[in-house]
Amino acid sequence: MEIIVLGAAAGGGFPQWNSNALGCNRARSGDPAALARTQASVAVSRDGQRWFLLNASPDLRQQINETPALHPRQGLRHSPIAGVVLTGGDVDVIAGLLTLRERQALTVHATQRIHAVLDANPIFEVLARDVVTRSVQALDMPFVLEEGLTARFFAVPGKVPLYLESGGEAPPMLVDDTTVGLEIVEGASRMLFIPGCAAMTPDLRARLDGADIVFFDGTLWRDDEMVAAGIGQKTGRRMGHMSLSGPEGTIEAFRPLRVGRKVLVHMNNSNPVLLADSAERAEAEAAGWTIAHDGMAFAI
Repeated sequence: MEIIVLGAAAGGGFPQWNSNALGCNRARSGDPAALARTQASVAVSRDGQRWFLLNASPDLRQQINETPALHPRQGLRHSPIAGVVLTGGDVDVIAGLLTLRERQALTVHATQRIHAVLDANPIFEVLARDVVTRSVQALDMPFVLEEGLTARFFAVPGKVPLYLESGGEAPPMLVDDTTVGLEIVEGASRMLFIPGCAAMTPDLRARLDGADIVFFDGTLWRDDEMVAAGIGQKTGRRMGHMSLSGPEGTIEAFRPLRVGRKVLVHMNNSNPVLLADSAERAEAEAAGWTIAHDGMAFAI
């Protein structure tokens, strides 16, 4: 299985377009210790010829242009992108679908709930239904991406997308098909892609154990990070994300697990692990974590 990180940042990217914070300014200036990153997405292939996108970020056109494996190869119109697999309905997960509107045949895999979000918004009809297949997948049921490459959605703790929240109260954390993780298997190789997760659960811990590679939610270093920095009103928990640090954080939750490679994706521009010279980066790497950047490639 071949894997390419198309983007590793959370919504807004790094640098975020309207951020004047130090980290974003370092990335904007080309500081090699603060690599710029587009919004989180990963591409997976069995043979390097046909690729499946895991989420379609708003930066997808740029990501395709910067990834030779995804360039057209034959005729006047062609794409090696065979499908897109969606793990939620947030803007930074689905907005890139609009980039794929040029009557190119592919399949969009998602749960019924996420397909309902697409169906409810007529702008997504630019994905012509006579060439783009919308495939509904149930939780915990394997489905074939192509021969030799099998996928499965599973529920992780999360919440509805921000634009679907109603009222002033915090939405409940749900463990259903609102926010899902994705498992992809090829032979004996198994990868997990979980770019959004609000908490570790016994079921999730059991699923993670023994994976060859896990791409996991790295949104914030600490729960009150954005509040403390004066750039937001919400904690990580309120936004539906575990934090990396602390006794209930991701780093501690993963310590007892047998995972071949642990990779952080979906990192907010405020997260100091984005800076190669930060103490937080050193701590995460000492715990066995790889901090993803655009273009990073893996083979399992």
